[in-house]
Amino acid sequence: MSEHPRDFQAGDSAPLAAQEGVRALVALALDMRSSWNHATDKLWRQLDPVLWGLTHNPWVVLQTVSREKLRQELADPAFRATVDQLVRSRDEIASAPAWFQRQHPQAPLSLVAYFSMEFMLGEALPIYSGGLGNVAGDQLKAASDLGVPVVGVGLLYQQGYFRQMIDPAGAQQALYPFNDPGQLPIAPVRRADGEWLRLHLDLPGYPIWVRCWQVRVGRVKLYLLDTNDAANFAPYRGITSELYGGGAEMRLMQEMVLGIGGWRLLSALGLAPEVCHLNEGHAAFAALERAREFMEVSGKNFEAALAVTRAGNLFTTHTAVAAGFDRFAPALIERYLGGYARSKLSITVPELLALGRKNPEDPAEDFNMAYLAIRASGAVNGVSRLHGEISRQLFAPLFPSWPVAEVPVGHVTNGIHVPTWDSALADALWSEVCDRECWAGSSDVLERNIRAIPDARLWQFRNARAAELVGYARRQLARQLAAAGSPPEAVDATAYLLDPNILTLGFGRRFATYKRPNLLLADPDRLLALLGNPDRPVQLIMAGKAHPADQPGQDLVQQWIRFIRLPEVRRRIIFLADYDMHLAEHLVQGVDVWLNTPRRPWEACGTSGMKVLVNGGLNLSELDGWWAEAYAPEVGWALGDGRQHDDVEANDAAEAEALYTLLEQGVVPCFYDRDAHGIPAAWVARMRESMARLTQRFSSTRTVQEYAERHYIPAAAGYSRRAANGGARGADLVLWRRDLEQGWAALHFGDIRVETEGGRHEFEVEVFLHDLARADVAVELYAEGIDGAAPARERMRPVRSLTGGQVYAATVPATRPATDYTPRAVPAREGVAVPLEEARICWQR
Repeated sequence: MSEHPRDFQAGDSAPLAAQEGVRALVALALDMRSSWNHATDKLWRQLDPVLWGLTHNPWVVLQTVSREKLRQELADPAFRATVDQLVRSRDEIASAPAWFQRQHPQAPLSLVAYFSMEFMLGEALPIYSGGLGNVAGDQLKAASDLGVPVVGVGLLYQQGYFRQMIDPAGAQQALYPFNDPGQLPIAPVRRADGEWLRLHLDLPGYPIWVRCWQVRVGRVKLYLLDTNDAANFAPYRGITSELYGGGAEMRLMQEMVLGIGGWRLLSALGLAPEVCHLNEGHAAFAALERAREFMEVSGKNFEAALAVTRAGNLFTTHTAVAAGFDRFAPALIERYLGGYARSKLSITVPELLALGRKNPEDPAEDFNMAYLAIRASGAVNGVSRLHGEISRQLFAPLFPSWPVAEVPVGHVTNGIHVPTWDSALADALWSEVCDRECWAGSSDVLERNIRAIPDARLWQFRNARAAELVGYARRQLARQLAAAGSPPEAVDATAYLLDPNILTLGFGRRFATYKRPNLLLADPDRLLALLGNPDRPVQLIMAGKAHPADQPGQDLVQQWIRFIRLPEVRRRIIFLADYDMHLAEHLVQGVDVWLNTPRRPWEACGTSGMKVLVNGGLNLSELDGWWAEAYAPEVGWALGDGRQHDDVEANDAAEAEALYTLLEQGVVPCFYDRDAHGIPAAWVARMRESMARLTQRFSSTRTVQEYAERHYIPAAAGYSRRAANGGARGADLVLWRRDLEQGWAALHFGDIRVETEGGRHEFEVEVFLHDLARADVAVELYAEGIDGAAPARERMRPVRSLTGGQVYAATVPATRPATDYTPRAVPAREGVAVPLEEARICWQR
């Protein structure tokens, strides 16, 4: 494959130098690194300041500017020198060794394929909805900064996620503007002969052609697939029309294109990732296609191929409730994937369905994409510590008889890409205490330097960013009201809304009932008292969308709009429509306090509150997701008691009361109590501690480093071992599992003897293995963990033989009763993840 720039010319008669200058500008405009490194902003602002201010899309600016203007600017030595310097800097950064190359020069990892349904990289590429895309985009950016070898795979949506308008009645209206590929910073992927790379997939009745696009994200590439090909059956052209739109059939087709088409794209490009990272279950079909490809290369059957390839697959779940997993009716799976199963995987449809079912024998059970992802992966993780615990409960049915604490789901807490979300003011402040390398994992003195910033400097920083936010909010609301047909006096009045000197709360997220955006409206009179306090007022800036199919969520939007339009409220609360990445950046960069009020434990992680950290904002959040592990009294405020409550209505009422009390007695006094210099010393102390303690910890730099060291490198090594010699280890693993299947039912325990002496419990237990090899079974003593600690597991050793078995022994401290311990037998094989890959278990009692 070859990399071609977009078809953009300076003009045939342009001098060679001008043509080279245009090529340099094209290279800069098509690199999404501009979404976090703003060195090129001045170029696009100089070419068309108005268009740049409206779109922040370098490619649109470059295409729209007149050729005469372009020639004039490129003829300016200063402008051309800036272009050349930026290109040199870009190339130097791309070729220089980064964290991964310096820390892991001998790693067995050459490439990770990162699959996700959405990616949030910048407002110039609107193919995202919210949290999942945010995580995916920020992790690609961090991978670029760190030099971790990652390639992204996603879908190019013709309409993306809907755009929001608020009508005169305060109701949300959904709009679907077309994403013109010609105005997006993407390029067709072309073969060496210039032909556009198009993949062929089979769908019922018609073949489908999938077009391939490339996005450059610094060092990293993102490949996007779309089905809007003129050769396709008309309904199939719309498969990639809308993110999270349509019904189950449309979603299934999208996930086939993403997973099966995505892996085929990598093969067509000649890429051979050792690791496949499934960012949610949407992409799980990639694991099937990876196994199919290995079947083709090695000649192994599907079971052996999956045993080999799953070692290199990582599944990250973002779902906190079982209802959130994608499920498809068996008939739908048979219709769309039956032929693929039989002809490509050489398995039956029931065998395929079994991979996505809790009970493979239940013909009525739907096909669960998360179950498929688990059964096709070598590791599984949630996205916060609490979410890991919740996920173990959700997936426990797949591991019957195993303690929930040992269900094989870990966690890697999400983080945000700090250079994307910090303001220019924040960047200047942090630059005073550390260089840009502090976000590339190499600054150990950051906390100490942040804690040394004087109160006056931090308070000046707060006031400056508050002024910027208020100015932006006024302008944005004025445009919003004008577009909705509001009278001129209402538009003009926006210039007098909000006050940068007032405590500013921010709330921005998807409007859904479980996120409880109306918690602050539980007692309107109490809220009015907070807003209208003559000495210590509060103001609120809100934004958020409700899914077009979520009527209760839309009702919550309308409830807030109606409240905001009350005369006594209008100056203190504004709702900014069409919450997107650009709007989110302004909110997190300027608010004093970020509110987050989900019902625990429904927030898997949540990253919006992380974005205020670098900008000096504080969090007031439910003890859920990331805040459950980040909260301390010195860095913010916590809502809730850290437990899950069955009586939802009563708990909502109790937490609404707690929210008002926190604001009245905690947040507001902390902000307005000033010292002799007019500085709220306690507030600034919280700002300082939050910035120092949490910013790096909840950055995508830390997240991606953790993925690289805990998952990517070990997964690459594990896959390479299993794939060696044509996948011989995979075939052996299949035979081993069959031996276990045949012999496990006969395994049982005999007598057990326990003696306590000298502060130790000495256990001996008879284990009758019968036809099972001793090396294939591990006998352990197990005791539940105490006070949240991990379970105790002590490997027992064989001490003498019995007819048909062995006597096993172990000694443990007598710090707890011997009855706490139970012998058990579990499968054992080097390099096999138990119980993820083999979930059999036999308990002595």
